[in-house]
Amino acid sequence: MVIAKTDGNATFGNRTMPKRILLAKVGLDGHDRGVKVVARGLRDAGFHVIYSGLWQSIDAVAEAAQDEDVDWLGVSILNGAHMTLVPALINALHDRDLDHIGVIVGGIIPQQDQQKLTQLGARGCFGPGTSIESIVQFLS
Repeated sequence: MVIAKTDGNATFGNRTMPKRILLAKVGLDGHDRGVKVVARGLRDAGFHVIYSGLWQSIDAVAEAAQDEDVDWLGVSILNGAHMTLVPALINALHDRDLDHIGVIVGGIIPQQDQQKLTQLGARGCFGPGTSIESIVQFLS
């Protein structure tokens, strides 16, 4: 059997595997309803979803992304710490040579901070009210 990854989809022999995404809550943010809704929506859309649970450290999330061989890492932040946590997470991925993993951010993030996060390496930012369909389309 040959395993190959192209455009985020993995093939195992003649079978295409779904894209893998790790959804994470980093730091002390305990608001998890939104990330659970996104997790279910992405799962229903055919993604392989791994949810890290609450209160994860940057290193634990980067290690999980590596261990799970994910295509995407989605970080949900609702406590205003996005300008500290997201750059640290992107650096932790870089330190592990995981620059191929796309990072997306969800939460209450001001427009000017969304632009800064994108410049720092996040591939997308999604605020409250974003439809699951638009997230699926972005990731596909």
